[in-house]
Amino acid sequence: MGEQMLPIRPSRPDDVPALFEVWLAAVRATHDFLTEEDIRFYADLVRNRYLPAGRFMVAVDGGDVPVGFMGMTGRKIDALFVDPAWQGRGVGRALVTGALGGGAGLAVDVNERNRGARAFYGRLGFREIGRSPLDDEGRPLPLVHLAYDAAP
Repeated sequence: MGEQMLPIRPSRPDDVPALFEVWLAAVRATHDFLTEEDIRFYADLVRNRYLPAGRFMVAVDGGDVPVGFMGMTGRKIDALFVDPAWQGRGVGRALVTGALGGGAGLAVDVNERNRGARAFYGRLGFREIGRSPLDDEGRPLPLVHLAYDAAP
C-alpha cells in the first residue's frame, strides 16, 4: 500500500493526556454497545489508574503525537487502541506484530460485542479459546478470550 510505518516507542509519563484522548475517541468509534454511563465509569479508571500506572508501546505520527497504543501484562495484551482517524492504516497491526515478536502464547480478551476487534485479531491469526460472562470490572459485558500460538 505504500504506507510508511509509524515509529513505535515506549510511553512516557507526559503521554497520559494524549493516550487518554486516543482511548476515548477509539471507544466512542468502536464500542457502540457501551452507554455514556459505562464510558464515564471506564474513563475514570483509564485516566486516573490505568494510564498513569501503565507502560505502553505507543505509535506516533511525524510530530511524536500518539495515534495508537498497546499495553501488556506478560504475554497478554491488556489494551490496544488506535485513533479513529488512523484506523485501517496498519497501526494496530504494527503494535500487535511487535508483541508477536516476543514469542508464542500471546493472548487477548475482547468484548464479545466488539465485532471489529474480533475480526481484527482473527485476521492476525488469533483464535477464540473461551468466554467470560463478565468483564474485568465485574460488569455484564461478556469477554471472548483469544490466543495466538506461533507453533505450526
